[in-house]
Amino acid sequence: MGFPGVWMTESESVAYRVIPKCACSTIGQIMYYSDHGRYFDGDIHDAKSGIHKWGIDESQQTITDSILGHETYTFSCVRNPYTRVLSAFFDKICGIQRNGKHYRGNLVPRLTRQYGVQVEGDFDQVASFRRFLLFVRDTVKFRKPMDPDIHWTAVSGHASTLVRNGGRYDKIISTEEFKTGMADVLKNIETKHDIDLDNMPRFNESEGHGPKRAHPVEDYFDDLSMHLVYEIYKKDFILFKYDAQDPSNKMPTGEIDLDEVHAKLSD
Repeated sequence: MGFPGVWMTESESVAYRVIPKCACSTIGQIMYYSDHGRYFDGDIHDAKSGIHKWGIDESQQTITDSILGHETYTFSCVRNPYTRVLSAFFDKICGIQRNGKHYRGNLVPRLTRQYGVQVEGDFDQVASFRRFLLFVRDTVKFRKPMDPDIHWTAVSGHASTLVRNGGRYDKIISTEEFKTGMADVLKNIETKHDIDLDNMPRFNESEGHGPKRAHPVEDYFDDLSMHLVYEIYKKDFILFKYDAQDPSNKMPTGEIDLDEVHAKLSD
């Protein structure tokens, strides 16, 4: 299976397991800058050179050797399941993508037809999101009416592929404490160029795709929604130390135990 979703600097200073909706654009740009002294001009997901990616055939052997040899500092970044699935809704379902179209073509009309999700005009964000959450549950649990999308499958599922195939994380940081975590990663690697985390540009590639969130996070989750989120993301809540009982508390509740993560993700 190899190491899908892994990016690595050309200098092999650091390897990163990409997890969608978890600051991946910013992390990729930091990695690119650390080697080249400039940011990639455009969406880092489009970069075909200047950075190793598992999706680039010529990079796969280099990534495999580095990960299996444990020669390269390896990390990933996680996010609170409540804010992540909400972000996926506003970006991928409500938003217009870079190609000027809705995400995945006929997905939004299908959601409207089968789940009653409305995203046009002054729609009821809370009602439509809760209907979307039923769809997410159906895709993740039953793979119907389609396979789940990478933007709302569990963080633990993404992170597990590296562990199951022989890799090991040196660090897992959170989007909620991003600067602190990323600074710790940078302290542990040698970079060609120093990065000023406090003054670097923002690289939120999904920002502006969809409407602004009209309510606090907790308003989108009633008792049933919280039950569904826990059903879908139970392992994420437990492994990455998030509060399943309080959607308003986006912060981690404790330190991630890497030994526990490696044991549980290798199952």
